[in-house]
Amino acid sequence: MISMEEILKAMLEAVSNKYDTREGSFIWDSLAAVAEQLSKLDDSITIAKEMFITSNLTGDELTTRVRDITGLDRRTAIKATGSVTVTGTGTINIGDLFETPGGIQFRATETKSIVTSGTVKIEALIAGSAGNVPAETITLFPITIAGFTTVINPDVGSGGFDEESDTDLVQRYYEKLREPATSGNIAHYKQWAKEVEGVGGVKVFPLWNGVNTVKVVIIDSDRQPATQTVVDAVQNYIDPDSAGLGEGEAPIGAYCTAISASALNIDISVGITLKTGYVLSTVTENIENNIVEFLKSIAFKEDFVSYALIGNAILNSEGVADYANLTLNGGTSNVTIDDEEVAILGVLDVV
Repeated sequence: MISMEEILKAMLEAVSNKYDTREGSFIWDSLAAVAEQLSKLDDSITIAKEMFITSNLTGDELTTRVRDITGLDRRTAIKATGSVTVTGTGTINIGDLFETPGGIQFRATETKSIVTSGTVKIEALIAGSAGNVPAETITLFPITIAGFTTVINPDVGSGGFDEESDTDLVQRYYEKLREPATSGNIAHYKQWAKEVEGVGGVKVFPLWNGVNTVKVVIIDSDRQPATQTVVDAVQNYIDPDSAGLGEGEAPIGAYCTAISASALNIDISVGITLKTGYVLSTVTENIENNIVEFLKSIAFKEDFVSYALIGNAILNSEGVADYANLTLNGGTSNVTIDDEEVAILGVLDVV
């Protein structure tokens, strides 16, 4: 972008020396006003040029561009689901609320009469991964429900996914353009799987169990092993029951099997030197966040977890001055990731 001062200087230099071009003169004042408007116009042109590059767009502008060019829609957020056990006698109605101490609310998705104790299906009030709460954390009635005294979720909330990120949508956009999907080729199976909400990565293995067989291995939007619900959705979308009958997206005679990647736990132990003013608990959380993000970045892209890059993630964590005695799964070398595995953080021991 060109500044007003640069434009004004160039315009004044083009004026004959016989005219007064000093600041405050008629010519200077006249050209300054023009230079200001030309600078604003140049800014607008620069912004418009940047908008021609899809990867520069965000939010609704990106959603519209991708849909207009490829027909792909941004995957919407999904509500987490689960169940709670309530103690008491009475009726739980659809819409009755339950809550975690952190304020995450869930609603009953069924009406059920309870005597003494019973289990009720629930879903998060707001779509997104925040609803994937740990077991035994839904313990409150934000509004009293007559006849009931306690509530608790015996299992984790699961299946909640955030709206597809700009980064993931751009990736699908370029995959659509650069890897033409046609006639059931590998790119086609990847595209079909990624059209299912909750899918974040795909690997395709042709002829895995003989002629006309295809295995589709997936991870979820958080780059974790996919839940059975997401796996089933992919299976039904591509080839219901792996029957090869052409009742899904796959052509007749193509037997597709969808599975989740297996988790490869990466247990990490490390000694750190804290920067002044930091405490171990806070820095450990920072390290955990950095490692998780690093492992997400390599999911289904790399076939090993780099010992050096894990060290880099630790060193770049806020509050870390230095580290020593780093081990990954008990060793001091890279950890191999098999074709059908996704690396996730296991036990993190920071001392």
